Amino acid sequence: MVVKITVAAIIKLKEVARKDAQIPRIDADIAGGCGVSVKFSLVLDEPRRNDTIIEYEGVQLRLDHFTKRYLDEETQIDYIEDRGFIVGDSFASSACAIEID
Repeated sequence: MVVKITVAAIIKLKEVARKDAQIPRIDADIAGGCGVSVKFSLVLDEPRRNDTIIEYEGVQLRLDHFTKRYLDEETQIDYIEDRGFIVGDSFASSACAIEID
């Protein structure tokens, strides 16, 4: 897995890291039952014991094993002033398993 961070995102992450004691974490918001949708975001959170740590230019990003399962082989983090951090591609799956006797 590769996480690419744009210049705009790294500048903003460094700014956030200086003024907050919390650490940026890539988070997956999962919704649905039979069909699943996943939306990625960047949140400020406390460190967790089993986090994977990604360090880039002195800034740490964390992600848990649950979120890591849903990330693509290559995930990009960008920052746009009016939209905030944009993490990877959100996706939806309509796959559904039905057991028939």
